[in-house]
Amino acid sequence: MKTEERILSLDHYEHGIVINALNKLRNDLIGERRPTDAVDDLLLKTLDAPYQRMKRRSRHETR
Repeated sequence: MKTEERILSLDHYEHGIVINALNKLRNDLIGERRPTDAVDDLLLKTLDAPYQRMKRRSRHETR
């Protein structure tokens, strides 16, 4: 079976929101004594996601 990957571009602020949301979900699951394995994996993957530098456009390219 072929697996598909999704690429999501986030700025620093958006990345922080995702981290905080996943951490809140994890804490809620712990409070409910439910398994957190999937959230743990996703949280670690999000924390370790590589940076990609964006090329700057010159003034002439934006026209």
